[in-house]
Amino acid sequence: MSRRKPAPLPLLDQPPAERADAARNRQRLVDAAQRIVAAKGVAGLALDEVARAAGVGVGTAYRRFGDVSGLAYTLLEEAEVRFQEAFLAGPAPLGPGAGPEDRVRAFVHALLDLQEEQWDLRLLASVKTPHGYAGGPYSAYHLHLANLLAAAHRDLDPRYAASALLALMQPSLLDHQRRTLGLSLEQIRAGLDRFVAGLLDRP
Repeated sequence: MSRRKPAPLPLLDQPPAERADAARNRQRLVDAAQRIVAAKGVAGLALDEVARAAGVGVGTAYRRFGDVSGLAYTLLEEAEVRFQEAFLAGPAPLGPGAGPEDRVRAFVHALLDLQEEQWDLRLLASVKTPHGYAGGPYSAYHLHLANLLAAAHRDLDPRYAASALLALMQPSLLDHQRRTLGLSLEQIRAGLDRFVAGLLDRP
């Protein structure tokens, strides 16, 4: 009996083709925003200031990104592409070659580490998609996890389990756990490991 081929994963939303001048302005804005974040942190991001630093009109910045959360979302794209390449085709256990249970745990750990590396920027970007359910990244995460969970446990509802697991890693919840509850990254990681073990009936 042949196994069903997993559905292809949707990667980052692909923007429509741009005019050369629009592409240049976009890159100038992104470069300026990166300089501001490096110098002042995410709290220093403001579209007006980014536009001035980039030498483009403020209206151009607003048309391009909508608001500062849209700009933050764009700044995350490069790291997001690297992460998706890693879990799709990188070395095991995050990439192919390990068992599905190990790959689920590796994915959870890697996503948590990615969130930690860009904490404030991801929290700001989450304003653009408050629940994180729209767009390529969430869809890619969900389908990838659902495929792994289906392979790991045939009696599990993989789509529900994937959405439940991803809900535990939403930026707003992680921020509450870190800043308000005072949980360490190690405590959160251990809790996620226990949740995954429960899903897979591997206490």
